[in-house]
Amino acid sequence: MARFSGLDKETGHSARGKTGVLLLNLGTPDAPTASAVRRYLAEFLADPRVVEIPKLIWMIILHGIILRVRPAKSAALYKQIWTENGSPLLAISQQQQAKLDKLLASSGVDASVHLAMRYGSPSVAATLQKMHKQGIDNLVILPLYPQYAAPTTASAFDAIAKELYKWRYLPALHFINTYHDHPDLISALANSIEQDFAKHGKPQKLVLSYHGMPERNLHLGDPYYCFCMKTTRLVVEKLGLTEDDYITTFQSRFGKAKWLQPYTDATIEALPAKGISNIAVICPAFSADCLETLEEIQGENRHVFEGAGGTDFRYIACLNDNDDHIQMMANIVKPYC
Repeated sequence: MARFSGLDKETGHSARGKTGVLLLNLGTPDAPTASAVRRYLAEFLADPRVVEIPKLIWMIILHGIILRVRPAKSAALYKQIWTENGSPLLAISQQQQAKLDKLLASSGVDASVHLAMRYGSPSVAATLQKMHKQGIDNLVILPLYPQYAAPTTASAFDAIAKELYKWRYLPALHFINTYHDHPDLISALANSIEQDFAKHGKPQKLVLSYHGMPERNLHLGDPYYCFCMKTTRLVVEKLGLTEDDYITTFQSRFGKAKWLQPYTDATIEALPAKGISNIAVICPAFSADCLETLEEIQGENRHVFEGAGGTDFRYIACLNDNDDHIQMMANIVKPYC
């Protein structure tokens, strides 16, 4: 529905009256090089939502050790997944933006869709400034993290608030903080899994691998673990799976602290010894394929599984720009447009 715009004769100010939808994902380096990865990691790992260590101590560790060693190693991994369109995460996110913009327009919703990355480009600040210049005063924000977590969803809000703090006239703001149990998400995930089963047959075990978080976060009140488990429960119920058919795991741990368990790599490595040689892995916490899914799961964890004696490893792609995924996004944001 179009919002009123034009000149308010009583106040003399322009009635902006435009709606903008902002899709927001984590981010990616600009190139698979050590220097680009260093810039990206310096911004990402300096976020106190991401690493909750006293700032002075962490800055010494970050700049004295991590940013001297990790960029070259990470760049080598990014090179393995880089495409002619650049970073898979950015390219897929741009496809999501374009398809959602087209879908909303075709359904009569007068809203423009924009894309920002929490770290790297396009930045949150630059994107919001662009939207402001276009006269957008009804802002609908959809962070593409299905399960709320402070290091992801809350950090996205921090970046938005930091930019809006500078504005004289604030837009109406609608921030979607989680959609872990949205019926359309569950259906889209179940559809993706069913399509894989129909094509390749049902595996001995379906592994639902979520991005890891320090276990400490759970004890401090972060609902991420609980939201992940609910997503799993709803998906397997829709698929009609039994407890023996699937397992929920957590990947991508960093540092020496205890993270949410069971760990994906350790779990996958142990399966062949239990007589499970045929598995399929899906990553329901990721809305677009990226380093953690393409290199870590499809690459590294495949080798771990096969090295332990597994014979059939399948990675089920993220929902990416699947039509039902884009329809889910539209259905989530429409009530606020």
